[in-house]
Amino acid sequence: MTNGKTALLIIDVQEAMFSYPGMKLHDESGVMERIISLLGKARSSGTPVVFIQHTSDEEYTKGLFTWQISNRIAPMEWEVIIEKPTWDAFHLTNLHDELQKQGITSLVIAGMQTEFCMDTTCRRSYSLGYSSILVQDAHSTFDNLNFSGGDIVKHHNSVLGGRFVTLKSESEVLF
Repeated sequence: MTNGKTALLIIDVQEAMFSYPGMKLHDESGVMERIISLLGKARSSGTPVVFIQHTSDEEYTKGLFTWQISNRIAPMEWEVIIEKPTWDAFHLTNLHDELQKQGITSLVIAGMQTEFCMDTTCRRSYSLGYSSILVQDAHSTFDNLNFSGGDIVKHHNSVLGGRFVTLKSESEVLF
């Protein structure tokens, strides 16, 4: 990947994701370690990092502890943070303008929650013409009434991969 043309997009890795009583993300520790690794690789190569921060009501109310980006991946002062009010990181935000301003044409995407913000943002990035990699082992979600978090991740990798995004494991991603 060419520096200046690719950015790491980290979606909704906020304290709320680790704060739901009785709920734990699928492969929570492993996914976080892989996101931390991606962040380290991007920073050491000078690749731009863009954090997406869900901002709405309840636990995502601006200023609350649960709204904050996880302290395990705290943004550096020069890194871009985009607040979003919907599941789509591009909708009602300046993300597309920011990426265009930096000349970014490719995205490496990781974060939370697979079937909501990850899915919607991957599809939208495709529609906007970005070449995107979904890091297949660096996104997660919770079990729901019908499916385990692991099954949801596997399903979305299958649906998105080869259509809207290229799938790569964290170990395959180089900046």
